[in-house]
Amino acid sequence: MHLSRGGCLSSVVLPRRPRVPRLRRCNTTSSPTEKPFYITTPIFYPNARPHIGHLYSLVTADIIARYQRILNPTRPVVFLTGTDEHGLKMQQTALAKGVDPLDWCNTLSAEFHKLAQRADVSGAIFMRTTQESHKQTVRHVWRSLVARGLIYKDTYEGYYSTTDESFYPPSRISSHPTLPNTMIATETGSVVEWSREVNYKFRMSSFRDTLLAHYNSAAALNAQTKDGLAVRGVHPDSHQLRIIRDLEMEPLEDLSISRPRERIRWGIGVPDDPTQTVYVWFDALLVYLSGIGYPGTGNAWPPDVQVIGKDIVRFHAIYLPAILLALKLPLPTTLLAHAHWTANQKKMSKSLGNVTDPMQAMDDYGVDAVRFYLARVGGRFRDDVDWSEEQLRKHADEIRNLLGNYFLRMTSRVIKNRVRDAISAAQDKSFDGLLSRQLANVNLSQTLDISAYAELDAPRTTEAFLPLLDNLGGVVSGCMRNLEVAEGLHAIVQVLRYANTLLTNLAPWSEGKTAAIALSSYLTALETLRIVGILLQPFLPSTAVKLLDALGVPEMERTVAYARLGRGSVKEDVLGVKGVKLFSVPAGK
Repeated sequence: MHLSRGGCLSSVVLPRRPRVPRLRRCNTTSSPTEKPFYITTPIFYPNARPHIGHLYSLVTADIIARYQRILNPTRPVVFLTGTDEHGLKMQQTALAKGVDPLDWCNTLSAEFHKLAQRADVSGAIFMRTTQESHKQTVRHVWRSLVARGLIYKDTYEGYYSTTDESFYPPSRISSHPTLPNTMIATETGSVVEWSREVNYKFRMSSFRDTLLAHYNSAAALNAQTKDGLAVRGVHPDSHQLRIIRDLEMEPLEDLSISRPRERIRWGIGVPDDPTQTVYVWFDALLVYLSGIGYPGTGNAWPPDVQVIGKDIVRFHAIYLPAILLALKLPLPTTLLAHAHWTANQKKMSKSLGNVTDPMQAMDDYGVDAVRFYLARVGGRFRDDVDWSEEQLRKHADEIRNLLGNYFLRMTSRVIKNRVRDAISAAQDKSFDGLLSRQLANVNLSQTLDISAYAELDAPRTTEAFLPLLDNLGGVVSGCMRNLEVAEGLHAIVQVLRYANTLLTNLAPWSEGKTAAIALSSYLTALETLRIVGILLQPFLPSTAVKLLDALGVPEMERTVAYARLGRGSVKEDVLGVKGVKLFSVPAGK
């Protein structure tokens, strides 16, 4: 195995004799000792209704979680999302609206829960920082760090951003570009104010060298692609390099982890000190532990992947790992820091009136069409992407035509009548028998990488197309392992594009073509749809299930192990497969 463009693993060789497990949608445990695949989203701050960036994080994590379920169905998946509900902003907003902070949190948290359900996010734990179980975890961690001598009381003097709920050192502050006598956080652009207060501090400076060694080691292993993995530490690697540079060039200061109770009451009280409230970020970051029952005896920790936005890298790459090191817990394997969605190259904000409503987008174009667009256009994670309804419509049409229309074309009465003539002459009329005869003279020994799917010109023959189809599962798995979501989806789309072009070139409906060509085209199409249907389950869950059900693919054969030629089955009566409408086109779209 080797890495190809963009860090996408060229190919994962799928087993020749697959297990026959049962596909699961939610978490189940096959073994009390097997570590689950643990993935998290950011714990969303619900100071306003969800926007498209929240949906992006949710869908990205859900695609990865779903792929893990079909890649290794005997391994449980733990998927955590939720809301971070404490802090000064929440307190001020509730006060301005004249409502109780918890009532305000209940209202907005429900919106985020509804968004996850609407987006078809699967089997997730939805955790709220106002839950008593989370508060117990925070108190336990606080007392553990106190017992280790890692928390002390001191006077903090410096900059604080209410918008970011964050303390900033002078090195991360700059002058506002237009407002005089106003300072901002360099990274986020949020206004900061000078603050002087007594609070508790965490000895984060003690862990600078260990953190630096951790990220240097991760970067070195990624460069070697050891074990085929190139995303250890922080991904994309530009973020990891910045963290390494910051740790090398700047002192790591101790972290203020409480605020005076007189300033902020909406939060978890510091254990044994009624005058202080736990700092909202210290509180929120511990939800990744409380969500899996820490300090209980579960075995999900550490996270395999944590999906976050690029604006909160420091909190997750410095603050959280330092706390974990202090608790003597292993660090997460990969922090996926995605870029942002913008509108006309500007950050979406309520004040500019350019915020996209994710619920409206899904209502207008369909859930799977929006998921497809987010993954197809936003699944490289490195650069900000401009939200465009025109592009959403274009990509929705792309998948409808390449998949939906292809299915209907291949199951048309005209083609089936021609196929029926060819089947009548065959000894073994079963799908397995017919397909085995077709594959007998096809060379499937070659292993292809992602570069094979970059060709613009489609294969001219079925024999040239079939190796691309046979290798697709391994290529997509390699991409997904290295979190190259867009690359993996691109390979699937390319195979569909090739299949459509090949069908047009072969024209099996034509009376000028033999019945044997019609049969070969039909069987190739069924295998294409079966394999593509399996691999599209993480991206287009509802559509993929509809397709696989129509083909008659057994539920136990809907895993990646079956995404190879001749590996799985469809309806025994191949002519019994009926085309169904996979996508509904919203009115006016």
